Amino acid sequence: MAGILAERRNRLLALKKMRQQGTAPAVEEKTCPQCGRALNDTDLADNQHVCPYCGHHFAISARDRVAMIADDGQFRELDAALVSTDPLEFPGYPDKLAQLRAKTRQGDAIVTAIAKVGGVRVAVAALDTRFLMASMGAVVGERLTRLIERATKQHLPLIVFSASGGARMQEGIISLMQMAKTSAAIQRFSDKGGLYISVFTNPTTGGVTASFASLGDIHLAEPGALVGFAGPRVIEQTIGQKLPEGFQSAEFQLEHGFIDAVVPRARMRATLIRLLMLHGKGGAEHVG
Repeated sequence: MAGILAERRNRLLALKKMRQQGTAPAVEEKTCPQCGRALNDTDLADNQHVCPYCGHHFAISARDRVAMIADDGQFRELDAALVSTDPLEFPGYPDKLAQLRAKTRQGDAIVTAIAKVGGVRVAVAALDTRFLMASMGAVVGERLTRLIERATKQHLPLIVFSASGGARMQEGIISLMQMAKTSAAIQRFSDKGGLYISVFTNPTTGGVTASFASLGDIHLAEPGALVGFAGPRVIEQTIGQKLPEGFQSAEFQLEHGFIDAVVPRARMRATLIRLLMLHGKGGAEHVG
């Protein structure tokens, strides 16, 4: 650790000297929460927001995640105009929504789209933790349900990247209803023979884990992702026992049979293409 801190200090001193000389590059730095190394945003973006030293997977936006797997990074977003209201008149909720829409340039915590992955036309969704920790409210449930129904009607494979802190408390029972709504849509999709690949990213918890995220035909996860219902601290307090090391990590869930594979971000697109080919899904149709 001392060596890492010394390296970071030397880099910061070098940058300070360059700024004083007017030659510093216009890049920002962040510290990897896992290994403590200093990383600049440009290099991180070039590495798909994965630490090149320890492999820590940083959170990325929903649109970036969809573009990451889509052919040529191209996709057609669906239902972007569908945004949350304030059904329970929760104090401060409308202002918070407005701030997050301006900050993320998204109407809510999910992006749904049609794209091609390895020439195969797919329905894809991704949740974004920048928007209220990707909590599931009415709009998240409705957008996802519409995507699932489109995939059912058009016989498209479905890929969902989940990430969530759970149900959205500002929408109360309306939020909880989305668990049943999305699960029922997945069941109808499955009854028609659809292929559903569910990908857990960090963190996937609460009502999302307890509904659509856990109903895939194939379950993948990014390295180190937290996957569970309640958090480890809550579970320890409830059962009065110390949990095993690594409990609820993607690797722990793989070892205990809850997921099928832990797939690094750099290999996610290739893995999805292989799975689609193995299952004979999709075709070289136009995205539309």
